Amino acid sequence: MHKPVLLREAVDALAIKPDGAYVDATFGRGGHSRLILSRLGEHGRLIALDRDPAAVEAAQAIADPRFCIRHGSFSQMQQIVKTLGVAQVDGVLLDLGVSSPQLEEVSRGFSFRDSGPLDMRMDTSAGQTAAEWLATVSEAELAQVIREFGEERFARPIARAIVAAGAQQPIATTGQLASIVAATVRSRQREREHGKHPATRTFQAIRIYLNRELDELAQVLPQCVDMLKPGGRLVVISFHSLEDRMVKQFMRKAANADELPRGVPMREAELKKFSRQTLRVIGRAIQPGADEVAENVRARSAVMRVAEKIQVNG
Repeated sequence: MHKPVLLREAVDALAIKPDGAYVDATFGRGGHSRLILSRLGEHGRLIALDRDPAAVEAAQAIADPRFCIRHGSFSQMQQIVKTLGVAQVDGVLLDLGVSSPQLEEVSRGFSFRDSGPLDMRMDTSAGQTAAEWLATVSEAELAQVIREFGEERFARPIARAIVAAGAQQPIATTGQLASIVAATVRSRQREREHGKHPATRTFQAIRIYLNRELDELAQVLPQCVDMLKPGGRLVVISFHSLEDRMVKQFMRKAANADELPRGVPMREAELKKFSRQTLRVIGRAIQPGADEVAENVRARSAVMRVAEKIQVNG
């Protein structure tokens, strides 16, 4: 069963207006969307997106005239919303990472708990599978991907072992890949004791690379700011340090007004006219409490950040 992480905290952070328009850019199985709908009035509106066809199919169960779902990635968000006749919205929610159904469905290839086809695509209707990519990738490129997106210090020996094994027999299942990595990195007994498989970082890296997750995030964040009305909220839930770092830096940069050299004779009101500040960071980063982590182990790495669109001068 899918349990949305930071469910109430995220929807509370959106500060829902009954007649407002909102975007849930990662529908998943609809936990956040359903709670948002419960707080909207008769004239409110919720647009949901997901790049996973299975999630879009699951959303058909919501028979609510205030709700619609579209198949699309983050980078298409603003275009999709505009085609629905909505110019600006009162809030956007981005719940990043992989959903529980994606992890639990063996055929998706995201998890190595049970061996299944090595797919790893968020959108199963397009793109290369992980197995297809591993069949052609060079050792150097694979090592770079594992190091950059998995923050894996053993990236080079892992890449060498994967490419060597693939030359002998195609790597077609998650079990094969996990076994190769585990055999290469034998020094991770402590991680095993804490329930973390030695292949975790490698699987994460390949998934992020194949789905262009960081590129998609980099494209959607400015779109969110453009789409938000003044006072509108951007809420982002991240599940690993690369995502959270990108979100944190984006929000900080958008929240810091441009500084002029010292000594420039200018009143505060005049200074604001030249500022490019677009966001105000709301509170500190929020992480799940001990009770939620105990109930849902996936929540342990979650970090939520919130920002509000400010009135732009000029």
